[in-house]
This record gives sequence, structure tokens and C-alpha cells, in this order.
Amino acid sequence: MRIIGIDPGLAIVGIGLIEANSAHDLEVLDYLTIETDAKTDFPQRLKEIGQDLGDLLKEYQPELAVIEKLYFSVNEKTALDVAQARGVIVSTIATHGAQIIEPTPSELKSCITGDGRADKKQMQKMVKMIFNLAEIPRPDDAADALALAAFGAFQGKRVSLLA
Repeated sequence: MRIIGIDPGLAIVGIGLIEANSAHDLEVLDYLTIETDAKTDFPQRLKEIGQDLGDLLKEYQPELAVIEKLYFSVNEKTALDVAQARGVIVSTIATHGAQIIEPTPSELKSCITGDGRADKKQMQKMVKMIFNLAEIPRPDDAADALALAAFGAFQGKRVSLLA
């Protein structure tokens, strides 16, 4: 199963693409970010995210997308902007026909590290180990996206039951 993990954002969207033959046989296909310039008009930034993500979906054709649910942010403006970007991401994926699952940050951390309150370093070390990588993926947004993709692979049996 081909899985895309997405760490939503407006300035930076983390993307992790994997092939999961089983929960124990995971291969990283690619990890990257989609970045938009703060000087660009907001609607154009949303359009760029949708177009760039659409291109990746066409190229890799994932069957499953794992998108982190947003948590409450102290900065309401940032939270609203990211929520709108996330809406574009969900819509783009739905248009391409991939199934979507949406873990909360604590569900993701618990699945990857066994601790729902794990910090960023613990998550990154586990991503490196899960995918047998030589180093921790950079930037952080891409490492987070790979963690989301791994979550999708680990939830494989549950996901197939939902289909």
C-alpha cells in the first residue's frame, strides 16, 4: 500500500511518501515540503498548496492519506490560516480518491513512540529507526509527515476494515 503522510501548514506542508508491504516492511519513497511565501496573497498560497499536492498525488498515487488533526493554537489567526490550508489539502486528496485518516497529535505520538506526550526529538528518533534511515529527516515537517505515513501503515488492518 502506498501511503502519504501530511503535516498541514500554510508556510510549510510536510510530505512523507512510503510503500508499506506490511507494518514491518516500510520503504521511504520520498519526503519533502511544500512551501509558500508569506509575501504571496493568501488565496494564491492556498492554490499553490493544492496544485503542488495534486502533482504529487498524480505522481505517487497513494491509496491512503494520513493528515494530522489540528489542535487548538494560542494564535487564532495562525490556527485559522492553517485550518484553511488543511481544508485545501483534504479536498485535494478527496479529489484524487485516496482514503483519509486523521489522527490527533497524541494518537500519533502514542502509536509511534508508545507515549502520547512524546517530544519532537523522541518522534524524530523513532522515525529514523522505523525507516532504518542513516539520519533524522530534515526539515522537521517532513519527519513529522513520515511519522504520519508510518501511523497509516501501523493502522493498516483497521483501515482496510473501514473500506
